[in-house]
Amino acid sequence: MAALGQVIRSEWTKIRSVRSTVWTLGIAVVVTIGLGVLICTLANNDFSSMPARDRLAFDPTNISFAGMGLGQLAMIVFGVLVVSNEYSTGMIRASLAAVPQRGTFLFCKLLVATALVFVVGLATSFVTFFAGQAVLGDLRAHLGDPGVLRAVIGGGLYMTLIALFSMAVATMLRSPMLSLGILMPFFFLISNILGNVSATRKVGRYLPDQAGSKIMQVVPRANDQVPYGPWGGLGIMIAWTVVALVCGFVLLKRRDA
Repeated sequence: MAALGQVIRSEWTKIRSVRSTVWTLGIAVVVTIGLGVLICTLANNDFSSMPARDRLAFDPTNISFAGMGLGQLAMIVFGVLVVSNEYSTGMIRASLAAVPQRGTFLFCKLLVATALVFVVGLATSFVTFFAGQAVLGDLRAHLGDPGVLRAVIGGGLYMTLIALFSMAVATMLRSPMLSLGILMPFFFLISNILGNVSATRKVGRYLPDQAGSKIMQVVPRANDQVPYGPWGGLGIMIAWTVVALVCGFVLLKRRDA
């Protein structure tokens, strides 16, 4: 147990001593909150000119998280850097020599990084919600409204899972450039294409980002035919993350540093 505590402290020191990881978390916070407030302001100004159908489906809670899509970019970078920095600098050899139990090494690294992201993500989600509702005025939702608290907490969980999934992919690939080269197109190109093309929409809805973002919805979208609810969507995202983590652990055990 004492050894486990030492490894956790070591991983915490690694994260907070690398400026790039600290900056990426800060960027995620600023972008998510800033863009969310901007979109809420525009929505408030344009609400009266919206078609009646769009006004009925207006989700003041979900629109607060409009910046989450761009904020997750920084979370992806954070997740990749946390793992792959040691490979790119060669420090991974020293780390594995100090902690030969690779399962313990990976567990402590992911535990520290995930805990940090969860705290930052949850705080960001609450601030984003309250800031967005403040500019929505009469259109705002309240934390006590049905489904709102679940959506706000879900925003923090979504950001955490995005980062954790990225850590798992980086553990498999080891290279920061290769990891980002796969994750960026996957989330920002492939997912959007599959989700917006009618022929592939049924496939796209089961991708981790599309399924996971369902947790932040309170008002169902018009003609929403997704066969799962908010928690079901989050469960799909968790399943993707678990599979990626298992693959990353197996590869870490089998290959040299």
